[in-house]
Amino acid sequence: MNRVLHRMRFILAGTILTLALGACATAPVSVEGKADIEKDAATTLAAAKAADPTLAPVFDTSAGYAVFPRVGKAAAGVGGAYGRGVLYEQGRAVGYCDLTQATVGMQLGGQVYSEIIAFETGKDVASFKEGGFRFAAQATAVALKSGAGANATYTDGVAVFTMDESGLMYEAAVGGQKFSYQAR
Repeated sequence: MNRVLHRMRFILAGTILTLALGACATAPVSVEGKADIEKDAATTLAAAKAADPTLAPVFDTSAGYAVFPRVGKAAAGVGGAYGRGVLYEQGRAVGYCDLTQATVGMQLGGQVYSEIIAFETGKDVASFKEGGFRFAAQATAVALKSGAGANATYTDGVAVFTMDESGLMYEAAVGGQKFSYQAR
């Protein structure tokens, strides 16, 4: 059993490293890829607002927001997550972003979810663009459910919302995530 677990960790670590190296470019390379991620981000944003209409004022009054339509997370002792998204300012797409996360510890499994980060001030958006933004180890996200937007509060200049792809709501640990940005 120990040998099997060790082998699974090795395979998972190799897979995560391969995905991370293959996904090094923040912006999609092709015009079609850029159009696809922008369409996916718009669809995710619309689904979040439909799931919780109180989110619209949060996004309307924020300095900007990053939408990650699909964040894949997998672990077998060693884990990682990766997602590519779009950064919006004043409701307009201004660039592309990605998130990475590495974890070590007692963990097994995988999930796919959407993540939206609302920025409170222009300074918070600038920090994100400059690559100086990452979540503290204990950071968590608010699960999208009816009324979550009405109760949203900014912590260290951001409010984070998550939703799984099947529309079920849950909470997610986002601590340790780091981000990169590339202008459109």
